[in-house]
Amino acid sequence: MEPSGVSLPKACSLLAVAVAALACASARAAADTVPTEPGVAEIHQALAGDRYKVRTLAKHYQARIASIDRGGPALHAVLEINPDAVSIAAHLDAQTGARGALFGVPLLLKDNIDTADRMLTTAGSLALAGSRPTRDAFIVGRLRGAGALILGKTNLSEWADFRSKRASSGWSGRGGQTKNPYVLDRNPCGSSSGAAAAIAADLAVASVGTETDGSIVCPSSVNGLVGIKPTVGLVSRSGIIPISASQDSAGPIARSVADAATLLTVLAGYDPDDPATMPLRDRPPVDYTRSLRADGLKGIRVGVLRHYAGFHEEVDAVFEQALRALQAQGAVLVDPVELPNRDKLEADEQMVLLYEFKDGINRYLAARTSGPRSLADLIAFDERERQREMPYFQQELFLDAQAKGSLNEKEYLEASERVKRLAGPEGIDAALAKDHLDVLVAPTMGPAWTTDLVNGDHYLGGDISTPPAVAGYPHITVPMGTVHGLPVGLSFVGTAWSEAQLIGYAYSFEQATHARRVPLFSSDLR
Repeated sequence: MEPSGVSLPKACSLLAVAVAALACASARAAADTVPTEPGVAEIHQALAGDRYKVRTLAKHYQARIASIDRGGPALHAVLEINPDAVSIAAHLDAQTGARGALFGVPLLLKDNIDTADRMLTTAGSLALAGSRPTRDAFIVGRLRGAGALILGKTNLSEWADFRSKRASSGWSGRGGQTKNPYVLDRNPCGSSSGAAAAIAADLAVASVGTETDGSIVCPSSVNGLVGIKPTVGLVSRSGIIPISASQDSAGPIARSVADAATLLTVLAGYDPDDPATMPLRDRPPVDYTRSLRADGLKGIRVGVLRHYAGFHEEVDAVFEQALRALQAQGAVLVDPVELPNRDKLEADEQMVLLYEFKDGINRYLAARTSGPRSLADLIAFDERERQREMPYFQQELFLDAQAKGSLNEKEYLEASERVKRLAGPEGIDAALAKDHLDVLVAPTMGPAWTTDLVNGDHYLGGDISTPPAVAGYPHITVPMGTVHGLPVGLSFVGTAWSEAQLIGYAYSFEQATHARRVPLFSSDLR
């Protein structure tokens, strides 16, 4: 059947000669070609117009993963492809009637998000390679319900970068080292490294990452993407391998604010199995795409966090351009703004994470039907498999966490209360209130550093992720430019539950600047 809106050669007839038949086949192949970096809206338009099928998308991205992630530059961003992706795509193609917000959209999931299918969920560790979750994570059910095509699982910093104090971001025992697609010897940053590198390289339309402190916004920034770290409680964590009950959140990683807003709309929602989502129980769902207004910055009071700049003169230059763009869109800059208590969070945060990781991982492992059942079991596995699991760095954080007591310990309770108060009410909220601000902005990160498996990460900047992470407040990063071809992002930080407003500001900035650049190799390998 001729695709709608596509004019095929007249020679495509029963009487055509062999040469014309080849031209006809070539034209049909061109009609079925998936464009470079399609967004959600573009895919929905193509599917509605019958320009290609969901199966076309599944096969396109499988081939692209084979040529770029497995071969070519060998990014090591994708741990495994869903073996049922094509059959699921065929089932979606056969559906009639109403279609969900993510119908047919190929997505990748970070490999700490449970799927009860033929894929594994391992947090990148060989310790969990022999067991499978018994049910989907809550957010996976929402994605499937919205018609998304879950294409595969992405590599990550093993155990979401909570095993060693000098790990290399993007390395796991199961997947090896993920590369940054902009410059291959550079690091992809953060534990959602594969989830970001894959989207930057157009191996799927968007992905779901997770963050405890920086692990969505950092990889999004250095891979030239939009990342949303939501308010803790907006997106359920049930069925996600935990680090911290007070800081963990899943969120979108995408190439545009529009795609990230669409994905967040599906992810957000009340889950009775995650007490943090209780505030959503009686609230109507929010459609975050309604915040996509080009004039979203007009009259907005923006606080400039200068103390998070100054670590790299060329990042500073890009930041100044971003500030001028905000002003050109009607924002009122309050410059500079101080963020109280920013230097008082690190020690208490680490203390809280150690306690919560031990409690959370023991609970999670006990609920799986096979494999390690406790943190002590994971430590023992790593020792037995030292050559495969610890060839470059050790498990100091595992050992420190194992030495902690229960969540009833005075040390934990006092640190937890203190650090959240200092980061939230007496930190971000105080800064917003003092100058009647709507949002705070700062550079998200410096440019990606060279990967170093021996010494670990050595990044510049990035401290802006900690206050919203500890407070449990939202944080959005949007591409603001490049430094020697390496992307850098602009961070928007607000108070709890302000995602709709932040998305509006981020979208207005994105539409005014169009600062994202495509990796040079990406289109050449199509």
